[in-house]
Amino acid sequence: MTFADQVLSFYRDLEITNPLPEGVVTLNPYRDHNAFSCCTKFYKKFFDDVHERTVILGINPGRHGGGVTGIPFTDPVKLEACGIPNAFNKKSELSADFIYTMIEAFGGPEKFYRKFYFSAISPLGFTKDGKNLNYYDVKELQVTIKDFIVESLKKQMTFGITTSICYCLGEGENFKFLNRLNNELKIFRQIIPLAHPRFIMQYRRKKVDEYVDSYLKSLSH
Repeated sequence: MTFADQVLSFYRDLEITNPLPEGVVTLNPYRDHNAFSCCTKFYKKFFDDVHERTVILGINPGRHGGGVTGIPFTDPVKLEACGIPNAFNKKSELSADFIYTMIEAFGGPEKFYRKFYFSAISPLGFTKDGKNLNYYDVKELQVTIKDFIVESLKKQMTFGITTSICYCLGEGENFKFLNRLNNELKIFRQIIPLAHPRFIMQYRRKKVDEYVDSYLKSLSH
């Protein structure tokens, strides 16, 4: 099986079976035929090989980016820019804006995705009261989905992902959680935190070029 085949098989079966805290709703785009079709085209285009890759872990998908397309940090606009037409509402997402600016600076999607694979601590996203929810925002949610997080991470490590280094998007709660988890599971030898794209775009937009340079330097490890 190629890297793409394994990713698609993983997403096809992805679900959270434990009851979630009251008011918390799971975002699962892989149950949508159109989203899964786009995922298939994307992963077959960029990952249909057996190359080893380094994983970059975000928090969890949001409702305007990966929560729609099923592809982490890829909103409908960026998906089309990758050569995959889609019928989604062409709404940009802040994190995707930064990530694809960085990917272009790296040399473009084909070069980038040959080396790196985006995922998230929780590969499924959440909303509450119609707004994005991070897995660590509600303690009960974090506890409830820990087994799902561990199982998902272990499964993805079988795709052909290097254990020597992992990049974590988010230098705060996401990094703390991943460090604790890695201390338990002993998966990665080194975890390097990077400023989260949303933080950059919301609070440091004037310094985007500096953050892109910082990402490129870190990813060259």
